[in-house]
Amino acid sequence: MDETIEPGTRGLGMVRVLLTVCAIEFFGPWVRDFSDTHVFNPTWVGHARLHMMWLLGYFLFSGLAVLWLVWGPRPQRLFHLQAACLWLAANFLGFWGAVATTGVYGGLVVVPGVHFFILGIEENVFVFGILSLLFLVAVAVLHRVVRPAVEAAARR
Repeated sequence: MDETIEPGTRGLGMVRVLLTVCAIEFFGPWVRDFSDTHVFNPTWVGHARLHMMWLLGYFLFSGLAVLWLVWGPRPQRLFHLQAACLWLAANFLGFWGAVATTGVYGGLVVVPGVHFFILGIEENVFVFGILSLLFLVAVAVLHRVVRPAVEAAARR
């Protein structure tokens, strides 16, 4: 079955915009973590800083790849948006898993003097919470609106 998404397919624009907003998170760590608190932290061993730079590189190229999957391929196929969703899901699940297991590895969600609170919620948790909800909406629209439209068009 040809799963090409025709321009103007109902829900496509909404899915693309929501996935783009969610992909912006891949670039956030460059703003916050390419700093003395992480990459240039003198209390971290050099190997930990290497891993941080590796992670930042992964985020950068992941963000670019997701944006390409959402906006680049022509003709766009359902698979491109599904792959972008899987990539974003890995990022969100990785974050929430890290937050949920801080007690296991001695992690901290809040670094005093570095992180701030929005409506009483730590900034990362707040932003990831909002983005996670937007992501779930994008996935729902993709699979309940866009996919059926693509499948119906392929049957014609």
